[in-house]
Amino acid sequence: MTLWGFLAARAAFVLKHWESYRDAPLGMLDIRDGGFIAFAGLLAACAVGFEQLRRAPILRRPLTTAALAGVLVWGGATLALHAGHAPAPLPRLVLQRLDGGAVDLRQFTGRPVVVNLWATWCPPCQREMPALTAAQAAHPEVTFLFVNAGEDAATVQRYLAAAGVAPENVLLDAPRAAARAMDAVGYPTTLFYDARGMLAARHMGELSRAAVEEQLGQLRRAP
Repeated sequence: MTLWGFLAARAAFVLKHWESYRDAPLGMLDIRDGGFIAFAGLLAACAVGFEQLRRAPILRRPLTTAALAGVLVWGGATLALHAGHAPAPLPRLVLQRLDGGAVDLRQFTGRPVVVNLWATWCPPCQREMPALTAAQAAHPEVTFLFVNAGEDAATVQRYLAAAGVAPENVLLDAPRAAARAMDAVGYPTTLFYDARGMLAARHMGELSRAAVEEQLGQLRRAP
C-alpha cells in the first residue's frame, strides 16, 4: 500500500506538470523537489488495501490496524510540521540590490512573493536557478527575490555571467540576516508568501520547475 501510494502520488504530480518534465524526463525520478499529490496516493493505497482484503480476508484486522496507525502517524507528523512553521510575515529587512540601491522586503506586500535564499558555492542552488529564473519570466504577477547569502557583488556578478542566467531582483545579504529572520537552516531555501505578506509554504533543497508551478498555483488559490 505504501509503495503503490508513493508511486501514484508521484505519477499524478508528473502528469499534472507534464509540460515541465517533457523535455527533461529524468527529472521525473528526482523526488527531492517534493512533488507529490497526496490524494492520488491515498486512493491508490486504499485500492491496493481493498484488493488485499478481497484476496485474503484473514488480513482484515492486521491490515486495518496498520493502515490506521499509518494515518495517525502521517497526520501527527503533518500537524507537527505545520506547528513548527507557523505563518509569519515577510521580515522587515533592508537589503542591497545587486544593481545598486536598497530595498525593504516589506514593500513587496500586496502581491505574492517568492524568496530564494542561495549562494554561488551551493550546487543545488546552481541547478535550480534556471528553473526559478524561467518561472520569474513566466509569472510577472509574482515577485521573485533572489537573496544571496554572505557574498559580495563581484562574486555574484561573476557567477551569474558564467552561468548564463540573469534573474531580476538579486539582493545581497552579507550578514545572512534573511536566513536568521526566516528560520532557514540550509541552502537553498525557498519561501512562498501570499499577497498579504504571510508565509504560505517553504521548501529546503532543490526545486524543479514543476514544483515551483505547484506552489504558485496554491498561492493563486489562496484567499
